[in-house]
Amino acid sequence: MDKQLAPGAKTIKIVPIGNSKGIRLPKAILQKYGFSENVMIEEKPDGLLLKRSSDHKLSWEEGFKQMAREKENWDSFDITLMDGLDEENFDL
Repeated sequence: MDKQLAPGAKTIKIVPIGNSKGIRLPKAILQKYGFSENVMIEEKPDGLLLKRSSDHKLSWEEGFKQMAREKENWDSFDITLMDGLDEENFDL
């Protein structure tokens, strides 16, 4: 009995590649999501997530937005930043 696929989901066969196994992604999907030479794979509780692999560095604005989304606790940042620096002699 085939399991119902979510809208937009596709079934892709696992194929032998040398001594390993892999999947072949259709060219249209590679182009649609901008996949090129490398793909980043992330393990999730409900499966695998494929992402574009890029050397893109976040801008200050993008970095701030990502930090806000992650809701990190920075309450002790000032204390950590100054830890030991008040004892240093910065006179030139």
